[in-house]
Amino acid sequence: MSPRGLDLLQAPLLCEEKVVRLEAEIQGLMNVINDQHRYILELQNSQSPQLQHIPNMYVGQQNLYRDCSEVFADGNVASGLYVIRPDGAPTALSVYCDMSNGGGWTVFQRRRDGKESFDRTWLEYSHGFGDLFSPEGEFWLGNDPLHHLTSQGNYDLHIDTEDFEGNQRFAEYKNFRVDDEKDQYQLHVGDYTGNAGDALADARGLNFNSPCKGGIRFSTYDHPNATNATADNGRCIRHSKSGWWFCRCDSGKLNGQEFKGPFQGIRDDGVAWYVWHGWSYAVKSVVMMVRAADLENPPAIIERFSPNMVEGGQEDR
Repeated sequence: MSPRGLDLLQAPLLCEEKVVRLEAEIQGLMNVINDQHRYILELQNSQSPQLQHIPNMYVGQQNLYRDCSEVFADGNVASGLYVIRPDGAPTALSVYCDMSNGGGWTVFQRRRDGKESFDRTWLEYSHGFGDLFSPEGEFWLGNDPLHHLTSQGNYDLHIDTEDFEGNQRFAEYKNFRVDDEKDQYQLHVGDYTGNAGDALADARGLNFNSPCKGGIRFSTYDHPNATNATADNGRCIRHSKSGWWFCRCDSGKLNGQEFKGPFQGIRDDGVAWYVWHGWSYAVKSVVMMVRAADLENPPAIIERFSPNMVEGGQEDR
């Protein structure tokens, strides 16, 4: 056999050896990541009881508001950052309160341009991540805070979306609640209203043929809980590049990474709300927020100050 023939036989063997070596390296890195994840969880579990004993003076004012509904009911009508402490929460936290649309909304998710990666671990989704402090920053408040918030009483979920043609739609759900980590942050929603479409119908238990009749639990790439995660080896979660309450892959997934309008059907990483624009359209922006359903007698909304305002509330023309 010629030397060239020997080289051709050896080439596949060399490639196979490289693949085996790379797979071993990847597995080694995954083991390191898993060890670090376990260490962080152990550290968190060991320190959490101590946080309960921190006096309020070290985390904020006495008698902190429990949510943005209480902030609003106390006469604060400007949207912005406030400090709250939900019942059962180990510490106070900063939140963005949206005082439009009736006021009192606690924002727990904001997406604008995909600059913030939402392809995060279970631990990061539990505690939150992103830029809460910039008006256009993207963030996830955290599943733990979301559980504490929605376990205080009856809460409404409001979702605002916008497409690349400037059309705005909303979806609103009654009886919104997120279970604790022990129950995998399972999602609960009630009656739907709005004009964006009901993409969370499976969570409402309306479809008897739903693959998620046992409930929709939160999933991340390192902690898959989706109904079909085992059957398809986690394909939906991996391709979606986000954490979410997955049921039918991307039927109503607002934590995707792409914001480009229509996209290839073979890709599943868009910010999708399929009942509005179908399965292959990534919306331009989305905001998710919650509010206490029993908010009564809210303060009057004060008109935004304009430099041209004069006495009597009329504009000086």
